[in-house]
Amino acid sequence: MPVSRLTGIPPTIFSTMSALAVRTGAINLGQGFPDTDGPEGLIAAAQQAMADGANQYAPGIGIPPLRAAIARHQQRHYGIELDPDREVCVTTGCTEAVAAALLGLVEPGDEVVVLEPYYDSYVAMLQVAGAVRRPVRLRAPDFRLDPEELRAAVTPRTRFVLLNTPHNPTGTVLTDDELTAVADVAVEHDLTVITDEVYEHLVFDGRRHTPISTLPGMAERTLTLSSVGKSYSVTGWKIGWATGPAHLVAAVLDAKQWLSFCSGTPFQHAVAHALDHLDGWPAELAASLQTRRDLLCAGLEGIGLDPRVPEGTYFTLTDVGHLGWRDGLEFCEALPERAGVVAIPAQGFHENSEAPAVRHLVRWAFCKEPDVIEDGLRRLGGAILEK
Repeated sequence: MPVSRLTGIPPTIFSTMSALAVRTGAINLGQGFPDTDGPEGLIAAAQQAMADGANQYAPGIGIPPLRAAIARHQQRHYGIELDPDREVCVTTGCTEAVAAALLGLVEPGDEVVVLEPYYDSYVAMLQVAGAVRRPVRLRAPDFRLDPEELRAAVTPRTRFVLLNTPHNPTGTVLTDDELTAVADVAVEHDLTVITDEVYEHLVFDGRRHTPISTLPGMAERTLTLSSVGKSYSVTGWKIGWATGPAHLVAAVLDAKQWLSFCSGTPFQHAVAHALDHLDGWPAELAASLQTRRDLLCAGLEGIGLDPRVPEGTYFTLTDVGHLGWRDGLEFCEALPERAGVVAIPAQGFHENSEAPAVRHLVRWAFCKEPDVIEDGLRRLGGAILEK
């Protein structure tokens, strides 16, 4: 039996559904990993780093060239000035960055406002940290942030906001007005914002991601988390980072040193190269993803699933309630056998998975090659999706 702090936390749905895809030979339109690797120059840089002997432990905080490259990236894209020696920490992906931030900063009993639906690791690590979740739902069909619901979620015990934009799984990119609403609440109540921005470069239709740390009064109270995996299509490398005020970054490092201690040394060298010398590649990826988004959304609409067209990320959501299934999980569990396709039930990303507005939501990934998406759509179109 697991210890009490893990009680009630199920296995991640991504492992469950991806294993189902492997077992059934289904097309995996569920988990968010690309079918193809990132730029050749990035791969070559990792190979060269290995050949050059960068194969032993890196410093726990990350190698100096990568920390400097992350600082330059933040300055170049957003005008954020960072001390790479005190305000940047390299992590084993953003998942570890979230875990280390919560373990290093949140005291048992602290309340944390979190946007719902939320990535499932948030729930697990908030529980392990002993935090109390204060969810603020992004509601269908447009999944926008309601400033009044945000304000109502804050109590005298609230200490943090755990933000995610561009947002997984809804694909919402918070507007400047929505970010300002978060900033106003954070400043008024002296809250620290922990913001997951792994999809920062993967936004569509001319949008631009705005880090909340750039808003007035927010630089000193914001810990920003991101990674290379999504922006450069190397999700298996697990190289992420935390940036922000030195005292917040130090808290991440205090926890991280007892988790992974350090991340893959040759990959760190390669990521430093990519951030400095392949800076335009994520924009090219975003343009390609927008085309694939449109392909998937049009196909889903054509078979009656009416997707929400996302503003960023890898994902779109559909409601399958009209098909007669008890919930999204039942639908997704049956889908591989019926259609040879795997999707992710989104109800597990909500506080109340049985709520009528969320129980039939299903997440689909378009970070796949066009022929894979087209094959998946053909299978879905030829299957009987009603129960």
